[in-house]
Amino acid sequence: MYNPNKIEEKWQDRWDKNKVFCIKKSSNKKKYYVLEMFPYPSGNLHMGHARNYVIGDCYARFKRMQGFNVLYPMGYD
Repeated sequence: MYNPNKIEEKWQDRWDKNKVFCIKKSSNKKKYYVLEMFPYPSGNLHMGHARNYVIGDCYARFKRMQGFNVLYPMGYD
């Protein structure tokens, strides 16, 4: 059975331990900046919201996995 609380706790702990979303000003990694449109009230939640924000979030993660020092000022995790 799908238990979102258990799954979220597992992955958030792992991200915290590995400092996945931390950047260092003095990093020797090549810098990369990902910016998508900021959230704004536009009615009820719909699939268009996911399309706008998930793509930027995935791309920022992809660039981190490639070894970039990514600044992603807005992400949903």
